[in-house]
Amino acid sequence: MDIKTAEFVISNTDWKKCPETNLPEYAFIGRSNVGKSSLINMLTNRKDLAKTSAKPGKTLLINHFYINDEWYLVDLPGYGYATASKSMREKLKKIIESYILFRTQLTNLFVLIDCRHEPQKIDLEFMQWLGESNVPFSIVFTKKDKLSSTRFTENIENYKQKLSEEWEELPPIFYTSSEKREGKDELLTYIDEINQSIKES
Repeated sequence: MDIKTAEFVISNTDWKKCPETNLPEYAFIGRSNVGKSSLINMLTNRKDLAKTSAKPGKTLLINHFYINDEWYLVDLPGYGYATASKSMREKLKKIIESYILFRTQLTNLFVLIDCRHEPQKIDLEFMQWLGESNVPFSIVFTKKDKLSSTRFTENIENYKQKLSEEWEELPPIFYTSSEKREGKDELLTYIDEINQSIKES
């Protein structure tokens, strides 16, 4: 699938104000500075569809983008801001969790993980919560170009091993580099396959 049109629709903090539509939504989430905006821009072939920033925590809203006149890409606020106040963290948690739990159009949640780091407790707990809440999700490892192929493979295997301690079956996993445009076809093909199965059902 190629993304021919990508149009910003609305930003808000309340899932009830999201677009009134039955179209599938694919949401992207991750810890601050994981490379979410860069990934979204790579997928959509736009330089600044999602605003990138050197300062982590730019996305504090639910952002909807209308793709190819047939589905929505949703840019969610990140989680785990060490620098945010407790009240801000609680507010963000409420925004994120209410969208994920109550937005029936959410078809798949892509959880972004920086491949350079060891498995982080906050990411593992978040994915555990998704599993317990029966939310369909996939893992997207970002910044693949920042590691040697040997180190990358080691990190991924360590992560899979850690996940296997809690999960009998791992969710779909993707590997990406926004700079080298790696993983784009795999992600878009996955979305396209789900969209086709929805149309046929």
